[in-house]
Amino acid sequence: MAKVSRRDFLRASSGAAVAAGLATGYAAGPQRVAVAAGPSERATANEKVALGFIGTAGRATALMSAFNQYDDVEFAAFCDVYQPHLDEAVARTEGRAKGYRDFRDLLEHPGLDAVVIATPPHWHALIFAYACQAGLDVYCEKPMCLHPAEGRMMVDMARKHGRVTQIGTQIHAEENYHRVVEIVQSGILGKISIARVHLNQNDFPEALPNTPDSDPPPDLDWDMWLGPLHERPYNQMLFVDGHHRFFKETIGSWLHEMGPHLLDLPFWALGLGAPKSVAAIGGRYALRDMTTIPDTVEALFEYPDQLLTWSNQCASSQDEYMNGTERRILISFHGTNGTLRADYGAYELLDDQGRLQDVELPEPSIPPSPGHQREFLDCVKSREMCSCNVEYHYPVHLAMNLAHLSMDLSRKLHWDAETETIVGDREATRKLTPDYRDPWRLLKA
Repeated sequence: MAKVSRRDFLRASSGAAVAAGLATGYAAGPQRVAVAAGPSERATANEKVALGFIGTAGRATALMSAFNQYDDVEFAAFCDVYQPHLDEAVARTEGRAKGYRDFRDLLEHPGLDAVVIATPPHWHALIFAYACQAGLDVYCEKPMCLHPAEGRMMVDMARKHGRVTQIGTQIHAEENYHRVVEIVQSGILGKISIARVHLNQNDFPEALPNTPDSDPPPDLDWDMWLGPLHERPYNQMLFVDGHHRFFKETIGSWLHEMGPHLLDLPFWALGLGAPKSVAAIGGRYALRDMTTIPDTVEALFEYPDQLLTWSNQCASSQDEYMNGTERRILISFHGTNGTLRADYGAYELLDDQGRLQDVELPEPSIPPSPGHQREFLDCVKSREMCSCNVEYHYPVHLAMNLAHLSMDLSRKLHWDAETETIVGDREATRKLTPDYRDPWRLLKA
């Protein structure tokens, strides 16, 4: 029998489409499922974890610094579709790491234990699936996916191949989030009927200057940068400085960009799973530039016994209850005894008619995190599940993905968690699966 390389296997698999509709059932939180041994079986407690970085600019540089502080990390390989970025990354290792232009080639790099995915978001789900299929553990930047079928594929791939996964919502590891979760789950707030998430900023009138399309730089593989996106001309603003976050085709809205960080807290504290229904509206009411994401978004998520809301505006950052200047956030839990309000670094309790006066705060119960990246490295070695693994994040991203679909279709969506379809809406159910450009397809687990 002819020997088939990992690369040949991966290329052949790119044509395998996921069946229409999503698989039944999903995990609402981290599950203690079996996790396979590492691909090279080198990452024992006293040995280095060999990492490959897919995407080497922007957010990737911060991740390199975060991982590089640990002595048990080896930067073994880098991949980028822009040669200058790739050359800069390889130079940081004084040439020890190998550079690749195609992520599928990097996945064949001998001795790799895990990959860090730091590409623009439209690539996250597919590269994640290929990496799991290649037997590699995965640290994936947020948002992990833009469509529900992508999230389902990621969960199924990680399960089937027994991969350790961590989604890059590093605020989850901070002590302030831990304390908020402990207080909310203690019950001292009483019955919580609604949690609200606010993100305010002021990009008016021009987040990005209007810039004409042009030819791509000679050292950029623009076709590979686009990947599953529909073909479109190169534009410098879309490519540079992480500006993909301002374009609907690559991010959707600020709900996908910041939602994984902000919605993580109510999902964690309240133990939320799949929503019963989602309704979202948004539009461009103020911005007059070349960005395409909505500047104002309101979303409502319905759960069996409470509501969750998202409110985002890009034309005014002012709100008397929010700290910060450029970007102001507020996450609030409204209970019958009082309200808890929080941002990344602090929280406050608001008493309601003296009902919290004699209440004692719960003792700390959540163990301190060693750090989001450190936790991933430890789990690669121990084969335990990370706190922000792909199964934990699936319901968070499902809610966000459905909100974007609701905005696109201009209607409320009712979700059936058993069949993972949208009730009474065949058009919306079809749109759970992205329309990838040939030859890219979702992979079967």
